[in-house]
Amino acid sequence: MLLAFSCSAQKKIAAKDAAIHTGESVMICDKVYSTEVVSGSNTTLLYLGSETGEYLTVVVKGPENPKFKWHPETDFKGRAVCVTGKVVDYKGKSAIYVTEPAQLKLDMVDNAVHPALKVQRQ
Repeated sequence: MLLAFSCSAQKKIAAKDAAIHTGESVMICDKVYSTEVVSGSNTTLLYLGSETGEYLTVVVKGPENPKFKWHPETDFKGRAVCVTGKVVDYKGKSAIYVTEPAQLKLDMVDNAVHPALKVQRQ
């Protein structure tokens, strides 16, 4: 119950507003326009709010990937998601580092039931 309360208490913003909230812990809900897996590091990047990550890049570093029962680079592309965490700088752009599966969820307001949800429940 405490977890649900702390999530609802976070400020919810759009990806285009991430830069003005650098250093703050927020919830950002927006569409994943494109994704990338960085070769050599197995780091997954999700670009929210624009194709280029202009507004927000969600970073899932390679060592964190085994924690996830889904594949964010395919399961979330084209979908609306909500990500929670602290807005930081990543190569000159706003980003949130995701280290736990609970930080990244489908925005159920904008999505039908998605296969990624079924994978998490197995």
